[in-house]
Amino acid sequence: MSGHGGGEETNCDKNVEIWKVKKLIKSLQAARGNGTSMISLIIPPGDQISRVSKMLADEYGTASNIKSRVNRLSVLGAITSVQHRLKLYTKVPPNGLVVYCGTIVTDEGKEKKVNIDFEPFKPINTSLYLCDNKFHTEALTALLADDNRFGFIVMDGNGALFGTLQGNTRDVLHKFTVDLPKKHGRGGQSALRFARLRMEKRHNYVRKVAETAVTLFISNDKPNISGLILAGSADFKTELSQSDMFDPRLQAKVIKLVDVSYGGENGFNQAIELAAESLANVKFIQEKKLIGKYFDQISQDTGKFCFGIDDTLRALEMGAVETLICWENLDIQRYVLKNHASGEEKILHLSSEQEKGEKESRTFRVKCHE
Repeated sequence: MSGHGGGEETNCDKNVEIWKVKKLIKSLQAARGNGTSMISLIIPPGDQISRVSKMLADEYGTASNIKSRVNRLSVLGAITSVQHRLKLYTKVPPNGLVVYCGTIVTDEGKEKKVNIDFEPFKPINTSLYLCDNKFHTEALTALLADDNRFGFIVMDGNGALFGTLQGNTRDVLHKFTVDLPKKHGRGGQSALRFARLRMEKRHNYVRKVAETAVTLFISNDKPNISGLILAGSADFKTELSQSDMFDPRLQAKVIKLVDVSYGGENGFNQAIELAAESLANVKFIQEKKLIGKYFDQISQDTGKFCFGIDDTLRALEMGAVETLICWENLDIQRYVLKNHASGEEKILHLSSEQEKGEKESRTFRVKCHE
């Protein structure tokens, strides 16, 4: 995605970096090797390349004693590859350094060498060195977790829901129902008694919500959320925010009180929309705005939009794209096929399934020619 403002552009660049890392994690997680020849190395910012090089030299000496000849050569080869990669760096980059090296086994059963080194988009405060039959990506996955996690409490006369919004992920943590007595219209002493019972039940309901909020939104004696939205269709949210029973640590985190027409999950969705301005930096809201702008262009039939792989890539090649919306799990590879006899080039965009079908049809055609 690209934008006009400097801040917007930086944000877009970060989104692209995050997308690249997600794609990388997916491919690394799927990779498998023989023996323990797949090396995962993470060097945090401030560490020394010389220290890691010495550690790798020691590991090389230890690996020389591996009994299995095939595994020994694979491990030694991987360590050597990592050592060569480290020689490209005079010092650890500001955000740290991530290196993956090893021999993986492809779907066709062939061996393929993998050498990847990069500086992550934000500081990675993990030190890791592992030899295994797979790459370890847990630290990279943790890096992708959005720093801003917002809590939501949706209350109405039927029950309460507790949820979180982090990036573009919304989670319902807990919900419960409540049976509150309605206002009593009869006169006499019974009216006072019913009013007292009603107030007591209301009070207990608010207390239960306040206690549940502490168990869900406070970890290690401090809030585990960046902000808290209180939503509801009656006065419950106001009552909770002003109640002595509501933990002051969470009270300090309240960003906004919003009126919603429903309770439960529908109320949660409505609360996210109504609190949008307060949560302007949350990816979920950003994506919603972006899709909204795209549909506006379609409904107004401006002609300033396109969709589909071929049309979008053609527009990109022409330099006519201002904003690019890309699905995270897009499974498409670009292939350029060249006929060496005529010099003619053909470009294909294939999914994994189409790729397999293309390979099978080619194999079949070759066998037919034979």
